Amino acid sequence: MSVVSAVPPSSPATAATPGAAATSGGTLATRFCGLELASPIVLLSGCVGFGEEYTRVAGFSNRDVGAIVLKGTTGKPRLGNPPHRVAETYEGMLNAIGLQNPGVDVVVREILPTLDFSETRFFANACGSTIEEYVEVTRRFDDSPIDAIEINISCPNVKEGGVQFGNVPEMSARVVAACRAVTKKPLITKMSPNQTDIRENARRCIEAGTDAFAVINTVMGMAVDVRTRKAVLGNGQGGLSGPAIKPIALLKVREVREVAAPHNIPIIGQGGISNATDALEFLIAGASLVGVGTALFYEPLVCTDINRGITAYLAERGLANVQQLIGTLGS
Repeated sequence: MSVVSAVPPSSPATAATPGAAATSGGTLATRFCGLELASPIVLLSGCVGFGEEYTRVAGFSNRDVGAIVLKGTTGKPRLGNPPHRVAETYEGMLNAIGLQNPGVDVVVREILPTLDFSETRFFANACGSTIEEYVEVTRRFDDSPIDAIEINISCPNVKEGGVQFGNVPEMSARVVAACRAVTKKPLITKMSPNQTDIRENARRCIEAGTDAFAVINTVMGMAVDVRTRKAVLGNGQGGLSGPAIKPIALLKVREVREVAAPHNIPIIGQGGISNATDALEFLIAGASLVGVGTALFYEPLVCTDINRGITAYLAERGLANVQQLIGTLGS
C-alpha cells in the first residue's frame, strides 16, 4: 500500500517560517543552508515558471512547500529551442525547452517584486554559456530578495554551456568558484547524471565553495518519430525526467552523500518523485530536501499528499522531525 493512501487528511498548521505546510504534528519544518523551511519539498526549476503558474490551480498553495526554484535565468533573454519541445515517454517525459527566459534584469526588476516571500522560500536558477555569464547572473541575484541561488551547470538541452560545464569536474569547480566570489547567498550546484564520476565532481565543487547540491538534473535522451524517421524533439535530444529516472537519481544521491556528508553539505534529492514513498526513499538515501517537478504536470496537488505521507511515516516510527530520517539507509 502506498504511504499516501493510508494517511487521513490533516488540518493546516501555522509556522514562523515562510509557508505553512499542511501537517498535524509540525514535523515537516526543517533547515537547509541556514534557512528555515516549512516543508522538505522543493518545486523544481522549469516546472513552475517564475513561481506563479500553479497558484491559478484551485487548492494549490505555495505554502505547502519549503521552497520554489525559479525558471532558469540567463544574462540576456533567450527564445529557447525550436518545437517540438516536449515528448511523453514510458514513465517519463523528454523536454528541450532551451532555457527560454526574459533575462536576469527583467526577472530581478519585474518578476521578483510580484512574488510573496511570506508564502515560501524562492531560489534562483542561474544559467550561462560562459563563466562570465554565470557570474553576472549570480551577481544580479545576490542583490535581490532571493533566498538562495542554484547554479545550473548541467542542462542537457542547450548546445552551449550547461552540460559542458557540468560533466567536467574542473569546469564545474571553476563555475562554482567564480559564482562564490560574487555572492554570500547559499549556492546550490545542480549535478548532472551524465558524467563519469559524480563523486569527484562533487568533491571539486565542495572545494570551490558550494553550499549544497541538487541531485540530479535530467538524463540525456531522445525520441524518434518512425513515420518521418526524424527526432521528435526539435533540438534532437532533451532531458528525461519522471519516474523512469528515479533509480538513477537515488543512486546518485547516495554517491554524492558519501562525499558531501563529512562536510555537512546538504542535498536536494530529485528525479521521479511522485508520492510520499518516493520522497521518503530520497530522504533515507541522504537527501535533506526532496524536489518535485514532472509529477506536478499530471497531479498539481501532489505536494499536499506528500506532506501528509511524510508526516504519517514520522509519527508511526516515533521520529520527531525529518532530520532524524536523513541518511539512515542501512547496508
